[in-house]
Amino acid sequence: MPVPLDARLVPTADALRAAGVDAGLDVVAVTSAEPFVDVRTTLQARKRAGLHGGMAFTYRSPERSTTPELSLPDARALVVGARSYLTADPDGAPEAPAGRVARYAWRDHYGALRDGLTAMARELKAAGWRARVLADDNALVDRAAAHRAGIGWWGKNANLLLPGSGSWFVLGSVLTDAPIAPTTGPVEDRCGSCTRCIDGCPTGAITAPGVVDARRCLAWLLQAEGPFPLEHRAALGDRIYGCDECQEVCPPNRRAPVAPRGSSDVPWVPLLALLDDDDAVVLAWAQRWYIPRRDVRYVRRNALVVLGNVADGRDPRVEEALQRHLGHDDPLLRGHAVWAARRSGREDLVRPLDGDPDRFVQAELAAPVASR
Repeated sequence: MPVPLDARLVPTADALRAAGVDAGLDVVAVTSAEPFVDVRTTLQARKRAGLHGGMAFTYRSPERSTTPELSLPDARALVVGARSYLTADPDGAPEAPAGRVARYAWRDHYGALRDGLTAMARELKAAGWRARVLADDNALVDRAAAHRAGIGWWGKNANLLLPGSGSWFVLGSVLTDAPIAPTTGPVEDRCGSCTRCIDGCPTGAITAPGVVDARRCLAWLLQAEGPFPLEHRAALGDRIYGCDECQEVCPPNRRAPVAPRGSSDVPWVPLLALLDDDDAVVLAWAQRWYIPRRDVRYVRRNALVVLGNVADGRDPRVEEALQRHLGHDDPLLRGHAVWAARRSGREDLVRPLDGDPDRFVQAELAAPVASR
């Protein structure tokens, strides 16, 4: 039998914060579960303008991702948690050729975040309330909840910046029907006139303060289906998953506290292994990455672009990988191998493909490619 409403104790924000911090969270705050109407309007407008670049996530259903009550009927509060993922840079250079991984994916920070959120959800459920953990899915715009809860302010790169700590955080919430009072209001903007994130974006994807065009964002393009856009391949550099550039140049981020690097951190991955190993091994390397339909062809596509940017085309191992993919059955990989070979100065390797019947491969053969 349900516990009568008037007999249930409402855990305090301080008690929930203590539970969350004990379980690994850095910051906890509470806000209301009212709909995020302004965010919904923004998502819908940007989707109409094509700025989502085909991204689903919270764009899939702006109504759902901005209306907490659709995820938990009669929801009253969002208990928002943040966990830092800023750890020290790796020692020394990786064995070349290698691809660089964005910091948030060096280890399973979202798993640790969910552990902290789950600890708070248990406190609520033990008191007789309903609670649902929401993190990194399309049910809620996590940054909007954190902003309303007063955890940080909107940076010009659309990330949330926490006072004294920057934006190196993963965010999530516990949605509950418990009537918990909000802890504070939004933090005022502290970016001022700084535009370093806008100026530092490799592809100009930040088109206005707080506006990111996903069609130019390297982090999204690495996750999108189809060919990697030709015009952004050189700008990808050595990035194999994610892009931290707009965070690296941000002044608050450069002053943020840094934790020791974990022994399980994976800041780099070997490109030749991504191209040579079987599918199961590649998926193990990329277990925390978003890969369209978990199809390893997209990991290999990205690896070929990075290989063209960083590898020595005269290295026998690189030459062998290029030749193998120039003869691949998949035209997507064959075409990207054309670009990688030409980019690394191995025009000679692509000449046998002059009569290739695939239109994409022919387009790659005809496109101009600047050597490094």
